Amino acid sequence: MALTRQQLSRGWTFQQQGWAGDEWLPVVQVPSQVHVDLLANKKIPDPYVDFNERAVQWIGEKTWVYRLDFVAPVTSNASITSDLVFEGLDTFATVSFNGHEVLKSENMFASYRANVSQYLKPGENNRIEIVFDSALLRGRELVKQHSHEHNFLVRQTEAGRVPVRKAQYNWGWDWGPILMTAGPWKPVYFEQYTARVADLWAQNSVSEDLHSVSGTVLAKIEGTLSAGTKVEVSLELDGKAVLQTEVQAENGAVKLPFTLDDPQLWWPLNYGPQTRYKLAARIIDATGNELDVLSRLIGFRRTALIQEPDAFGKSFYFRVNNVDIFGGGSCWIPADSYLAQITAQRYYDWIKLMADGNQVMIRVWGGGIYEDDALLDACDELGVLVWHDFQFACASYPAYDSYLKNFELEARQQVQRMRWRPSIIAWAGNNEDYQVQERYKLDYDFENKDPEAWRKSTFPARYIYEHLLPTIMSEEDPHNIYHPSSPWGDGKPTADPTVGDIHQWNLWHGALNKYQEVDQLGGRFISEFGMEAYPHITTTQRMTTKPSQLYPGSMVLDFHNKGIGHERRMMTYVAENFRVRTDLASYTHLTQVVQAEAMRFSYKTWRRDWGAPGARKCGGVLVWQLNDCWPTMSWAVVDYCLIKKPAYYAIARALRPVDVGVARTYHDWTQTGYYVDENSKLCTGQVDQTLPARRCSTFSVWAASSSVREVDAIVTVRFISVRSGKDVQPAIQRRITVGANCTTDIFKDEALAASMQSPEDETRPFDTDEYDPYVVHARLTLDGGSTVVTDTAWPDPVKFLDMADREVSFEVSDADSQVTVSAQRPVKAFVFEEVEGLELSDNGFDLLPGEKQVVKVSGPLKPSELRWTHIEASGPSLKIE
Repeated sequence: MALTRQQLSRGWTFQQQGWAGDEWLPVVQVPSQVHVDLLANKKIPDPYVDFNERAVQWIGEKTWVYRLDFVAPVTSNASITSDLVFEGLDTFATVSFNGHEVLKSENMFASYRANVSQYLKPGENNRIEIVFDSALLRGRELVKQHSHEHNFLVRQTEAGRVPVRKAQYNWGWDWGPILMTAGPWKPVYFEQYTARVADLWAQNSVSEDLHSVSGTVLAKIEGTLSAGTKVEVSLELDGKAVLQTEVQAENGAVKLPFTLDDPQLWWPLNYGPQTRYKLAARIIDATGNELDVLSRLIGFRRTALIQEPDAFGKSFYFRVNNVDIFGGGSCWIPADSYLAQITAQRYYDWIKLMADGNQVMIRVWGGGIYEDDALLDACDELGVLVWHDFQFACASYPAYDSYLKNFELEARQQVQRMRWRPSIIAWAGNNEDYQVQERYKLDYDFENKDPEAWRKSTFPARYIYEHLLPTIMSEEDPHNIYHPSSPWGDGKPTADPTVGDIHQWNLWHGALNKYQEVDQLGGRFISEFGMEAYPHITTTQRMTTKPSQLYPGSMVLDFHNKGIGHERRMMTYVAENFRVRTDLASYTHLTQVVQAEAMRFSYKTWRRDWGAPGARKCGGVLVWQLNDCWPTMSWAVVDYCLIKKPAYYAIARALRPVDVGVARTYHDWTQTGYYVDENSKLCTGQVDQTLPARRCSTFSVWAASSSVREVDAIVTVRFISVRSGKDVQPAIQRRITVGANCTTDIFKDEALAASMQSPEDETRPFDTDEYDPYVVHARLTLDGGSTVVTDTAWPDPVKFLDMADREVSFEVSDADSQVTVSAQRPVKAFVFEEVEGLELSDNGFDLLPGEKQVVKVSGPLKPSELRWTHIEASGPSLKIE
C-alpha cells in the first residue's frame, strides 16, 4: 500500500477546560492557537489594539482542549501502520485517541508521531482530543520544583519561561506583547503506510578546488519491507538524472556513497546562481509499486567560518565556495505573535524583501522558534544565508537530566530537519546567555574543560553550549558551522571587539552613543545593533480605535512600545540631530530619519572595515531587527504589515554589490570634546558649536565591493552649499579601479575648506547669516555610465542648517509607473509615505542639485497619488503638485 496522508485541518472544536456546560466552539482551521480561535469566535478583544493585551492575560492561565472527529478509511491490509503526526504542539499537551492516551508533549519545538493502529476504527468516527495545560503555570511550578538545583536568572520577563521549551517571546519581550499561546500550532496529519521514507539527506563535502563533491546519501526507512522491496535513490539537475540506483535498506538505513565531478554550486545572493539538485528516495515493492517517496532540493557549497589571528585580533567572517562573504543582513524575530496564522506567502515575501534589499544573511534569533520550512525554502531559493540560534535567550538555563533529555530531542530533530538545506550556514548555541553569566557573575573558567564540572557550576548551561550541542552537531551535521553563542569569542568578555561576534548596543542602549560615532563601536562581526523608529502612519493607526490617542507619547502608543526607556532614548536622538516636531506624522518622519541615518552610518562605516584579504576587520553587520511580531514602534526596519521604513532603503543602498561611501570629520556638538585638561587628561572645556565652521576638517571617500572582479569607475566629489544649492568649490573627478571583494580608498583625510569668512579671526563675531555649510557628495559611475551610486556627508547636526525652500519638483508618469524627483537645493531625507502593498524602487534618499531620482512605483497607489515630505518640508504629508 502506498503511503496516504490526510491533513486534519477542518472540523476541530475547542473549549476552556471547566467551562460551564458543554460548549465547544468551532476552529476555523488547524494549525491554530487559542487566541486566534477566541478572536474568531468574538470571545476576546483584539490584543493588538489599544490596551487589549492586558485584558487577555487570563488565557495563559487556563487549560484548553481541542477535539476532532474524523472518519478513518477502511483498509484490508493488516500490515498497515496508522500514525497521528503532530508537527508542533504548544506546549504541555496530552493527546488521546478514541479515549486512549497516546502521547504527552512538553516541547513546542518537537514533532511527534503516535502509532494509533490498535485503537483505530476504520470506516467510523475517530476522536482526537488534546489537552493543553497552562505553560505559564507549569513554568512557575518547574522553577519551584528545581530551585534546589538551579538559580533561574533572566534578563527579560519572568523566570518561569526558563525551564519551558516554548517560544520565549510568548512571555513578552522589549518589542512584543505577553501572549501565552496554546494549541496545535503546526499541521496535524493522519498517515497510513506499510513503509515510509522518514528522512533523506546528502552528507557531502565540496573539494577545495570546487571541481568535485563527494559524500553519502543517507535515508531512514520505517515500516515493514517485504521481500523484493528496494529503495531507489536519484539525483537530478534540471530534470536530468546525474545519479540513479537501487539499494537495499539495512536495519532501516540506506547509505549510498557518491561522487560528482564539476558540480554546479549553490551560491549566496549576488555571488552566483542558487543551483539546486533534486534528491529523491523511493520505496518500490516487488511488483514495482511505489510505496512512498521523499524528495528534497539540495545544494552543494563549501563553507567555512574564518577565525584567524590578524592585526586586529582574530577574524570572524564566512567563506562560501572559496569566496569571502561580507555578512550584511538582519536579525529575525517571529513574524507574528500568532505563529499559526503566518502563511507561506508571507514568509516568502519577507525573504524576497531581504533579497531585494541586498541582504545576504538572516540571523534567526534564539528567543523565538526554529523557523518554518516556508521561510527556509525562500532562503534556499533566493540565496539568503541563515545563521540560526538554538532556542535559548537572555537567561541562565538549567542542565538537570530531564531538561537535557527534552532539549536533546528538540535539537536533534531540528538539525536533522535543516541539515540538507544549502542556506543553513551556521548554528549558534544561544542568544546573549553569556552576557547573563557576566551580569550575575556566574561561574566561568574558560580553561576548565570538564563538562561534568560545568553542570555543577552556577552556569550549567555551558554544558549545553560547549559540550552537548557540539556533540549533536558532530553526529547529525558534521560539516556545518557551530558557534557557542551570540555574542561569543574564545571565552573572552562578550563586548571584546577583537574576537568573535558582538552585540553593539551602545547605540540606543548603554552609553547612548551618537550614530556619528559608529567608527568607534565596531567589532569583528556585529551580529546585533539597532535604532528605534515609528512605523508608517497606517500601521500606527492599527494600534488604537481612538483618534485622540494618535499623537507621539500617547498612553496607547507608549503601551505598544515595549522598549525600556524608549521615550528618553528616542527623543534624545531626534532632538540632538533635528528640529523637533510633535504632530504624529512629523514625529514619525523624524524617528524614521534618525533610524535611517543610524543605518547609513553603521553599514557604510563597518562595511568599510571589510578591508582586504588578511585584513578583514569587520566580517558582517546584522541589524536588530528586520521585522515585528505585532503593530508597534521598535527597532524593526520593516513593520508588521511589511511596510518598509526608510532605514530599509538605507541598508539596501549600503549593501549594493559596489557602493560608495563618504565621511567627514565628526565634530561633537554636545560634549566637551575640544579642551583637554593636561593634568586629568579629561575633556573639561565648554562646547563651542562654531568650531566646526572655523576649523579645517577633512573628508574621505571609499568604494566597497562584494564583486569578485575589479570594476572600472569614475568618481566625482562635489561640495554643495546647503543654503544656495551652488557648488562652493570645483568638483573633483578621478578614474579609478574598484578592487575585487574589498574596500578601495579613493580619497583619505583630504582637507575641507572652512564654512565661513575669515575663520582664523577668532575676534570676529560668528554670524549665522554668513555661515555657509556645505555637503560633500560622492558619485560613483560604473558600467560605462549605466550604474550610478551616490553618498552624501552632511554637516552635523542638521538642525543647525538653514533648510528653507528646497524647490522640489516632480515629473510624474502614471503610464510608466514612475516618478522623477529633483531639487534646486540639497534635501535631507526625502520620503514617500508608504502603505501596505506599495512597492517603491527607492525611498528615504537625499536630493542634490543637478541630479534626478527616478522611483518605480507599483501597488495600490499610482505615482501621482503618492504623498511626500522631507526634513523641514512645509508639511508632513504633501501632495505631488
